[in-house]
Amino acid sequence: MTDKRSATVWTFVVTSITAFMVALDNLVVTTALPQIRDDLGAGLEGLEWVVNAYTLPFAVLLLTGAALGDRLGRRAVFATGLGVFTLGSLGAALAPSIEALIAARAMQGVGAALVLPLSLTLLSAAVPPERRGAALGVWGAMSGLAVAVGPLVGGAITEGASWQWIFWLNVPIGLVTVPLALRRLTESRGPAGRLDLPGVAIISAGLLGVTLGLVRGESHGWTSPAVLTSLLAGAAGVGAFIAWERRVARRGGSPMLPMALFRRRGFAAVNAVSLLFSVGMFGSIFLLAQALQNVFDYSPLEAGIRTLPWTAMPLLIAPIAGPLSDRIGGRPLIVAGMAIEAVSLAWLATILDTGADYAGLVPPFVLAGVGMALFFVPVASVALGSVPAEQEGLASGTNNAMRELGGVLGVAVLASVFAANGGYGSPGAFVDGTRPALWVGAAVLLTAAAVATLLPSPTRTAAPARTAASATPAAPATPAAAATPAAPRALPVVGRPSSV
Repeated sequence: MTDKRSATVWTFVVTSITAFMVALDNLVVTTALPQIRDDLGAGLEGLEWVVNAYTLPFAVLLLTGAALGDRLGRRAVFATGLGVFTLGSLGAALAPSIEALIAARAMQGVGAALVLPLSLTLLSAAVPPERRGAALGVWGAMSGLAVAVGPLVGGAITEGASWQWIFWLNVPIGLVTVPLALRRLTESRGPAGRLDLPGVAIISAGLLGVTLGLVRGESHGWTSPAVLTSLLAGAAGVGAFIAWERRVARRGGSPMLPMALFRRRGFAAVNAVSLLFSVGMFGSIFLLAQALQNVFDYSPLEAGIRTLPWTAMPLLIAPIAGPLSDRIGGRPLIVAGMAIEAVSLAWLATILDTGADYAGLVPPFVLAGVGMALFFVPVASVALGSVPAEQEGLASGTNNAMRELGGVLGVAVLASVFAANGGYGSPGAFVDGTRPALWVGAAVLLTAAAVATLLPSPTRTAAPARTAASATPAAPATPAAAATPAAPRALPVVGRPSSV
């Protein structure tokens, strides 16, 4: 085996393993939430932060992680991110309190934001152009597989050992892959533009304020000074971020997110749909994953198995939806997917009851999985097709960040609806809270379907690399910039299923 071929193989192995691990930690915790609540004495607010502490820094730092790789070296930043993720996993496994667990999950999110986009770029640079589509397709399939088996793995580990082992699992993998990355991956850099660190700080503070207000609203009162101050400060922070980014662009700088992109109808619409999709779907998953244990009294493993009709369905539908997207464009699939998602949640809201039989939940679970596939398969190509070729990397990172942010808002909003109408006191109380939350999720997804009709038509894949990328629900779209043997500019991944 030549040195070049050996380097390619090692790059594929390391980046695929890390992509699987980072994606797995999005959903692996869902079936462990009831046990975490019991062991650490956490309330609903604490459980929300166990999820959101991971996804919030992931979303905010995704674009910055790619830019840091361009500037400081992708291998170095990738290995650093993997080390941070491993330390966060160790902290989560040893967490003696819910506060310590939340802090460790935030560290994991920071590491994931450095690892995931650079894993794609490193792999793209290492693989010969004629094999790049297949390699990236397998890389994406690993992420999709992690999402599909996440609740199952979490349930099996929680039942067979304890919820702490969900995080212990990452530690030996990280200890092995960090030195492998430093020794086996080829270092590369991209255009070293200025980092928009003020923009990162402003949007981080704004989103934290909004999320904090939403999470605390029901328990502290929506009109309480603390909640109102948090929401208003968060909204002001988001507004300040928009103003700052415009200012940086006017002065010829490098904004974290050029606001001019949102003047494009396709770009604005696909990001709005992505945000709404995550709000509706992943806020619902947060509650339904717990309902399988709190209402139906399934063990963690049994609950994980029973999520498979939902989470595994995209892997089965993607081979059909991918070629269909090439023929008719992405807009019809996304509109149909959002409408199907809305129907599935409305169906679940109608039939969910303490006396319901699991067999009755399977059809809406399957529908939900079909709808997810119809969204995940074409969204990468639609997002990239909405901007010029030189801005595809930025478009991909923005779309992925919007889905992560949607997950944060979805958990916060739907959990607030849940808390206002029910609680953890009994199975009946849990159902009373979950039903209206699912109706809200269905309404959000119906709105997403309406917004998706604004996508330009046709929104077809334009290059073989994109077609290959759409073959799996998690496959990243590969821009033309990444199709040369030289190291491409860091490309934050698009098409990976967003997290809970």
